[in-house]
Amino acid sequence: MLDNAAPAPGENSLLRRCLEDLQADKLVLPTLPDISLKIRKAINDEKANNSKIARVVQLDPAITGRLIGIANSPLYLGRKKIESCPEALTRLGLKAAQHFITTFALKAVFVANSPYVRKRMQDLWQHSGYVAAISAVLAHKTRGFDPDRAMLAGLIHDIGIVPILTYADRHPELATDPQQIEDTVRELRAPIGVMIVRRWNFPVDFETVVAEAENWWRRHEGDADYTDLVILSQLHSFVGTLQIHKYPCMNEIPAYHKVLAEDADADTSKDVLGLAREEIIQIQKMLTS
Repeated sequence: MLDNAAPAPGENSLLRRCLEDLQADKLVLPTLPDISLKIRKAINDEKANNSKIARVVQLDPAITGRLIGIANSPLYLGRKKIESCPEALTRLGLKAAQHFITTFALKAVFVANSPYVRKRMQDLWQHSGYVAAISAVLAHKTRGFDPDRAMLAGLIHDIGIVPILTYADRHPELATDPQQIEDTVRELRAPIGVMIVRRWNFPVDFETVVAEAENWWRRHEGDADYTDLVILSQLHSFVGTLQIHKYPCMNEIPAYHKVLAEDADADTSKDVLGLAREEIIQIQKMLTS
């Protein structure tokens, strides 16, 4: 039973209550929309073909339209313009399509009622979409990464913040000071994010993405991974904003040298936001609109 006593002066009651519910496995975690689960089930059915899967996808016209849009985007653009769902599935491939459909469905969990939390949730969605777009473009221009998987990794890197904002939205008496929300986010976003990734049966390495996405000085053995890519993409997302001065220079962090490897001295990362800026903005709009 949660303690309903008045909080002590200076206590972050939102953090305390979220932590108590988290430890008691009572914190409400977001669930993927039903249409996303139906489509994932259809794609993973060994007997299914593109036509059958397309029929399931087309139950949601919005997702169908956005899937066709991605198939015609700079990441996948071919000689022929795609105009139907089966054609989009063929061009993207079923595994990539599954990642994109999950991406499109995720917007449904970024909702709130109170003005401050709703604005915070909207900003989070836009930031996540921007990081996802940068991750996809950077993956497309460097070796060893799958662009659609990178996009999904970028989109969910802050998913652990969503239940905290939802909790604050449902219990406004616990979050009278916006700083309490931000302090709670800083403390709990990683463990909650890991729980969500596991609950959704996402790839195991995505647990590291949500846990370490803001560990700017992260070092590890072996080749660059999707966490490195998301870390670098996050720093890219702050370029041109007042926030950039809060963070280390990109060419100083380990992820920069891991991801770019031999090209680290060729300003490849700057080109991502320079030469590919329109491409990034176009993908972000498709993800977040």
